[in-house]
Amino acid sequence: MDLFDKFKPIAEAYAGLRASGADPFKVAFDRIVSPTVGMIGNSEVVLAGTNNYLGLTFDPNVIAAAQKGAAEFGAGTTGSRIANGTYGPHKLLEEELAAHFGLDQAIVFTTGYQANLAVVAGLAGPQDVVFIDADCHASIYDACKLSGAQIVRFAHNDPASLDRRLSRLDRDASNKMVITEGLYSMFGDVAPLAEFIEVKNRHNAYLVVDEAHSFGVFGPNGLGLAEAEGVLADCDILVGTFSKSLAGIGGFAASSLPQFDLLRVAARAYMFTASSSAASIEATRAALREIKAQPELRDKIWANAKRLHAGLAGAGFKLCASPSPVIGVDMGDPGKAAAFWNALLAEGVYVNLAIPPGTPNSTSLLRCSVSAAHTPDQIDFIVDCFTAVATRFAASDAAE
Repeated sequence: MDLFDKFKPIAEAYAGLRASGADPFKVAFDRIVSPTVGMIGNSEVVLAGTNNYLGLTFDPNVIAAAQKGAAEFGAGTTGSRIANGTYGPHKLLEEELAAHFGLDQAIVFTTGYQANLAVVAGLAGPQDVVFIDADCHASIYDACKLSGAQIVRFAHNDPASLDRRLSRLDRDASNKMVITEGLYSMFGDVAPLAEFIEVKNRHNAYLVVDEAHSFGVFGPNGLGLAEAEGVLADCDILVGTFSKSLAGIGGFAASSLPQFDLLRVAARAYMFTASSSAASIEATRAALREIKAQPELRDKIWANAKRLHAGLAGAGFKLCASPSPVIGVDMGDPGKAAAFWNALLAEGVYVNLAIPPGTPNSTSLLRCSVSAAHTPDQIDFIVDCFTAVATRFAASDAAE
């Protein structure tokens, strides 16, 4: 028996995807020209699947801050946060994030993935019960497994489903933690946070909201969906990432729970990994300042999101949710999705191919993420390319 035998179904499915053309999971950009344009060889590609929501990756202030951080502190920290890996910029970013949210504390992690591992696996244990939205991110599922807590899934974005499951444990002495996301990364739908909060309050549970894809985009100050819905003060812990709107690498958790700081000596994902480089942290601090200084970026991304959504819907595509910076296009089956993805890339548009088992409801989709840096012409070009490919596919199907 071979160690890799268990992956045979995955290997066969992967081989089928590669047979459609380019390998969708090994695309390498030879050069990034701007937040919305990359080069593959000599071909220019419009980037419509990067999560670069506010387009800050090429912001001059962000780049200058990264360069300054590297020059002053070196290329890396070579240590964890509790060893030698906490520098002045780490502490400053934590203070700035806490102040930005109006919360007492924030903790910075090396990745957003580790932020979820630290919060969930660090706080929940065998004596606790974690209630998780069925469509939550893989990092949240992995964190639940590591925690050793009892895991209870509830139907996606369904407060009544959560209520029923919490009701079964109301007489149980266990701590109860509810986990949901703000903006979901595959379909682009958002959580009914106000309703979830009413349910969790009634059952005396804690609520963790992952704002990875909603931070910077939702709310008058870009704090996320909780701010947009006016329920920020009712969320016990907020988690987020630096790799979307903040245009870098890293993650954070923020809270006003009195003993939240204990995570620093309780969470293995914080304690046993090297901390982010000063270059990354300083770039994130600069990006946070730009989010505050340029509220018009949120106007731009929402205008682009609505334009792309309307264009694709008008062209007859089946979309997974209402307009948001994430627009999922339902393609029906993996084979068609892969072929369509390849055809789009040949036309000069890069999107994300998302297929089972990594998608909700076994949906095969093309995932678009919009940026404030996209021009109206680029949005229209994306729609035109989708339409042209669909027309060719329809003609081919009719000829068979």
